[in-house]
Amino acid sequence: MRELESSLQQFAEFLLKARLVGEKAAPHCVRWVRLFLARPASDEPLADRSRRFCEELERSGHCQDWQVQQAEHAIRIYFVNFLRRTDWHRGQPGALRHDRTDPLVALDALRRRLRTRHYSFRTECSYADWVRRFLAYLSERQGVPHPRVEPEAVRDYLTHLAVRGRVSASTQNQAFCAVLFLCREVLGVDLEGVSAVPRARRGHHLPVVLSVPETAALLGAMRGTTWLMAALIYGGGLRVSECCELRIKDIDFDQGLIFVRGGKGGKDRSTLLAQTGRDELQAQLLKAEALHRADREAGLAGVRLPGAVERKYPDAGHARGEARS
Repeated sequence: MRELESSLQQFAEFLLKARLVGEKAAPHCVRWVRLFLARPASDEPLADRSRRFCEELERSGHCQDWQVQQAEHAIRIYFVNFLRRTDWHRGQPGALRHDRTDPLVALDALRRRLRTRHYSFRTECSYADWVRRFLAYLSERQGVPHPRVEPEAVRDYLTHLAVRGRVSASTQNQAFCAVLFLCREVLGVDLEGVSAVPRARRGHHLPVVLSVPETAALLGAMRGTTWLMAALIYGGGLRVSECCELRIKDIDFDQGLIFVRGGKGGKDRSTLLAQTGRDELQAQLLKAEALHRADREAGLAGVRLPGAVERKYPDAGHARGEARS
């Protein structure tokens, strides 16, 4: 026990010296590692043991998502960066080794990891696209189908995007986040080296805002469902994806509110339901209900349900209140 506490004290000093986490987060990281090491020993790969530990934390209901992520991050730093363990992914396919990366296997592992962390589908598509480009770039530079992924390779790729690709700062930072996630969560590349890669700075630009007459002219040129969606977006400050995913239960005409479920960052919020377009929205709901009823009479399957709701409530997609708007 004394040796363990001594090792954890050295780990805390390592965290602060390497600046891998903030000063306030360091004690919490040490606590997560202490809880993990107190578990019974196992012959499973460290990655699997860490994943099971975090799943138990999530199921316990006593930890928020950011705390589970912090625990997982701390355990990985302790074994990979502090103890320099090379068996983090022992037992996984050799294609996931950073010195011989199979692009197809890496992309599949990337998608599974993103879904485990509940990233949005748009983020998953964006990260997968950038990782595909990154691995293709390395394969061409190294002349091998299974390239090596190292911190220097990340730095070279970001330089290539800025100099040859002439991408914007936001695009370069998006590519950096995708490649960093690949290195950290899939390949187990040294975090300290990858995190030291400089990131582009975004300039400050004035937003482009339409005037009231311009907005009225734009809405006046639209008709039908397109006009209704634009009116909802403009009146309630919705994103396009949020408008497309609205359901009947998310609209409260009595209180004049729209409830956004699982918005950016997985957060719920409420916004205003404008007076303009309420009659058209009511007509759209009646049309959706009639279409749903016709589909049910024709024996077609129920509506699409998010996540695992269909498994939890098998009849929910058939109920009248679940029809999509």
